Amino acid sequence: MTDRTILVVGTYDTKDDELTYIADVIRAQGGGVVTMDVSVLGDPANPTDISKHQVAEAGGHSIAEAIDSGDENTAMQIMAKGAATEALRLHRAGEVHGVIVLGGTMGTDLALDVCAALPLGVPKYIVSTVSFSPLIPPERLAADVQMILWAGGLYGLNSVCKASLSQAAGAVLGAARAVEPPARDRPLIGMTSFGKTVLRYMVALKPALEERGFEVAVFHATGMGGRAFESLAAEGAFAAVMDFAPQEVGNHLMGSTISAGADRMTAAGAAGIPQIVSTGCYDLVDFVGWQEPPPRVAGQEVHAHNRLLSSVMMTAEQRREMARTLCAKLARATGPSVLILPEQGGNEWDRPGGPLSDPEGLAAFVAEIGAHCPDGTRLIPLDAHINDDAFAAQVLEVFDGWIADGTVTR
Repeated sequence: MTDRTILVVGTYDTKDDELTYIADVIRAQGGGVVTMDVSVLGDPANPTDISKHQVAEAGGHSIAEAIDSGDENTAMQIMAKGAATEALRLHRAGEVHGVIVLGGTMGTDLALDVCAALPLGVPKYIVSTVSFSPLIPPERLAADVQMILWAGGLYGLNSVCKASLSQAAGAVLGAARAVEPPARDRPLIGMTSFGKTVLRYMVALKPALEERGFEVAVFHATGMGGRAFESLAAEGAFAAVMDFAPQEVGNHLMGSTISAGADRMTAAGAAGIPQIVSTGCYDLVDFVGWQEPPPRVAGQEVHAHNRLLSSVMMTAEQRREMARTLCAKLARATGPSVLILPEQGGNEWDRPGGPLSDPEGLAAFVAEIGAHCPDGTRLIPLDAHINDDAFAAQVLEVFDGWIADGTVTR
C-alpha cells in the first residue's frame, strides 16, 4: 500500500493534545503527517511543520496584523485565507494527499475555507463540535467534504472524543489511499438532473454522448449537487455543460434552504464553456420536508417527494420571475449558449392530466422566456415535453453541430 501524507490543521496552542493524537493515529497506520498551526495568540508546545507565521504570510498578512485587528473574527479570516492558500500549494506540490481540520465554531469556519480551496478528489475531513449543524451554510461546503462530530471534545482528551478522533484519522488516511481521482482521459460533459421518476433525458443522452467519446457526470440538483457542478465548471473541468435542471435557481429565488447559492448557473458561462440549458423542474421549489415551506411560497400546493424533501408548485407570476432570472443569468455567458425550451412541460408530473399540471402557468413561463431570452443565447422552442425522445434528439443535434464546427473537441 502506497503511503499517503495527511495535512493536520488546527489551533495547536489550545488543541495540541487532540491534534497530536490524530497525527499519532495516522502515523500508527503507516501514513505521513504534515502539521499546520492556525493559532493567533498562543504558541504550540512543540513546533509544527507549518507555523502560524507561515500561514498568515501565505495569505498576504502577518500574525501581528491578526493580533492588532483586535477582533477574533478578522483574525481567524486572516488565518483562513493563509491556511487555504498553503493547503492548495502543498497539494499541488504533491506534499499532501488529504486534509483533516479540527475545531469548534472558529476552527470550522476556517476548515470550510481550507476544504473549499482543494479540488474534488482530495480527501477532506472536518472534525467539529458543530458538524451537520444548521450553523453551516450549504454554499460553503466543498463538493466532497466529509464531517465527523467531535463528540465530547470541547476541552481535553477522553475516551469519548478519542472514538471520534481515531475514526476521523483512519477515515482520511483510508480515503487518501483508496481515492480514484477524476481521470480526465476523455473530455467531460457536466449534466444536471433529478431521478428518473421526474426527469429521464440522461437515460438516452449519457450512452449517446459516451459513444461520441465523452465522459458524462450527472449532478443531482438538490443544493450540494449544484455546488459541485458549479465548482467544477469554475475550474474549467467541463468540455461542455448540459444544465437541464435549474430548479436550484428557483429554490434560491424563493428563499428555500435547499440552495446552491446565488451564483448557480453562472460558472460555465463565466468560463466560456459551451452550454446547453433547459428547464427541467423549473416550476417547483424544493424545501426541507419536515420544515415549513419558505414564506414566499407558503399556502401553495405541496407535493411530498419523501419525508426529507417536498416541493411547492410556483404560481404563474413566480414562473415569470423564474424565467426572467434564468434569462438574466444566460445574458452573462461569455461562451456559446443554447436554451432548449420544451413547450409541453419540464417534469413528468406536469404532463396534461398529471398531478402538477398547470397549462396556464406553463404558458406564462414559455411566453416570458421568449420575451427575455438574451440576444447572445440561441433559443430553440420545442413542441415536446422534456422527457420525450424529441428533447434528447434536439440536444444531440445541437451538440453534434458543435463537434462539427469545432466548438467542442473530442
